[in-house]
Order: sequence, then C-alpha cells, then structure tokens
Amino acid sequence: MIANELQPDKWVELHADYLFNYAIGKVSDVEIAKDLVQETFIAGLNSAKNFKGDAAERTWLIAILKRKVIDHYRKINSKKGKAEVRIQYSDQTDAEGEWLEERVADPFVKGGDQEIENEELGLAIQNCIDKLPKKQSRVFTMKTIQGMSTEDICKELGINPSNLWVMIHRARTSLMGCLNQSWF
Repeated sequence: MIANELQPDKWVELHADYLFNYAIGKVSDVEIAKDLVQETFIAGLNSAKNFKGDAAERTWLIAILKRKVIDHYRKINSKKGKAEVRIQYSDQTDAEGEWLEERVADPFVKGGDQEIENEELGLAIQNCIDKLPKKQSRVFTMKTIQGMSTEDICKELGINPSNLWVMIHRARTSLMGCLNQSWF
C-alpha cells in the first residue's frame, strides 16, 4: 500500500472496532455509536479526494468521527433548545415565540451563568490579591493584570528582574492556595 492511499474496502475489517470503541466512549449508546461509525465511513468515502496522506488512515477516520460526535451533540442540543424554548413574546398577540429559537445560545458560547461565575471568580481572585504582601500584590498586579514590561516594573520599584520573578512566583503560589480554599 502506498503511504497516502486509502483502502476503503478494508475499513470495516481494520478500523470498525476501534472507531466503535471510541464512539461508545463518547456517546454511551450502542446504536448511536454504530450510526456514527457508519456516518464516518460514508463521510470518508465522500471526502477521500481530500485525504493527503499526512496522517495514518485510522487517524484521519478518527478525526472525521470526532466531528460526527460533535455534530451529534449539537443536533441534540439544538432540538432540546427548540423544544424547551416556547414562550409568548408579547402580551398583545397569540403568536408563539418562534423568533426566540433563533436566539437560543450556542452551548459552547459563554452564557449568563458563566458570566456570573466569572464575576464571582474575579472577586475571589481580587480578595486573594488583597491578602498578598503589599509589594507582591503590586508586582503581580503590574505584571499580570496591567501587562507592564519587566523592565518598566523594575525601574519603577527599584528591583532587579530576578527579584521580580521570585515575587511573581510567590504571589501565584499564594493565590492558588487562597483560591483553593475560598473558591475551588
């Protein structure tokens, strides 16, 4: 076999079990896993002309299967969202809120709960920074939050770069300890 040549007639024999085991690990449903493997083989046949041989045949098929698994979950989430999001968008009309279905957030995009959680985490981090020794807090804030250069911080505080990095390391270590106690 040439290194960059596909052998679709041997896919079932060589790769079906491996792909199935991967799929079942992701979807936990035998029938769905079988369907995803079949869809992978079909997609592989349809896009065989795009196979460049840069990766092994199995690796290429797994990449296709990964996309099929993602598509499966997006499809489920899309249907779930459309089924659950039916509201009246105006008190003066009997029309269903069909427009809302188009605005259902992508599950991979930051949502309201995540914004609240991020805000709470930000407050927890700030509280932990406030507990640091004053100079550590200042160095950490200047370097990590304000993004100042090492040279500018050293000039402003009259310290050398080694001292700066020791303080940043200590600040990070202290912050992780504090966050582990107060947040995680």
